Amino acid sequence: MHSTPAVKHILSHYESDCPGTKANLARILLHGHLGGTGKLLILPVDQGFEHGPARSFAKNPAAYDPHYHFQLAIDAGLSAYAAPLGMLEAGADSFAGQIPLILKMNSSNSLSPKTHMPDQAITASIGDAVRLGAGAVGFTIYPGSDAAFDMMEEIRELAEEAKSVGLAVVIWSYPRGGDLTKDGETALDICAYAAHIAALLGAHIIKVKPPTGHLEQAEAKKVYSGEGIPNADLEQRIRHVVQACFSGRRIVVFSGGAAKGTDDILNEARAIRNGGGNGSIIGRNTFQRPREEALKLLDMLVKVYKGEV
Repeated sequence: MHSTPAVKHILSHYESDCPGTKANLARILLHGHLGGTGKLLILPVDQGFEHGPARSFAKNPAAYDPHYHFQLAIDAGLSAYAAPLGMLEAGADSFAGQIPLILKMNSSNSLSPKTHMPDQAITASIGDAVRLGAGAVGFTIYPGSDAAFDMMEEIRELAEEAKSVGLAVVIWSYPRGGDLTKDGETALDICAYAAHIAALLGAHIIKVKPPTGHLEQAEAKKVYSGEGIPNADLEQRIRHVVQACFSGRRIVVFSGGAAKGTDDILNEARAIRNGGGNGSIIGRNTFQRPREEALKLLDMLVKVYKGEV
């Protein structure tokens, strides 16, 4: 597929990157049914690490097979497929070149003690990403956690290496731990802050959760009120998070989150689209559905991001 004005405009924002990194970003932006629109729809399957196999795949047993996810992402015409090392290794040859890959480089698990500070272990290398033909690496940070500074230093080092070999960098920025309340993890001021931190760390693509209207920090509340920052609905809140990502100079996508109904997913996507977000990275709400139902949902999401529904 030839490049488009929308893709060329997005790539122009990445002024320090080498041709290899821009080429890999372009492959993601030009792939699938949203190719060339500047919008992305990405399938992430790292939930087995995070929640365990039964909690992740028992609702749709076909999803225990890594090939299922490769094929789902390909048949749905998605922009990319993101997964940990073992999942990508299990299908890297069978599906080579058929969809852009994002190697998720760190993960947590629900077996760790509840009293343990939020953190993740590095589970793959930049060499693994190159060997598997991935175009990007993904990494989670937990702003707010006692381990946050260590995670930032880890991704700084990994991002430098990734960019040196032409890979793009995706940062999952999920506020968690420390003094944050549960509501604070998705508060508007905190989500915008987390997105900005990811941009400052050099991410090409930033993944955050859709923000609620809650404001967590006392000092931030004064600014949001005093400056009249709109936050009444999700579209306004998405627009603010995009603004926090260098005024839209970085790609920002939003997670699908916990399982929810089709109408809620589509309405959330419309708010992301209308607020200037670049799309969705949606896992459990697709692969936990039967295959045909998942394909139908993903087709509807493509139509939403194209502005057709």
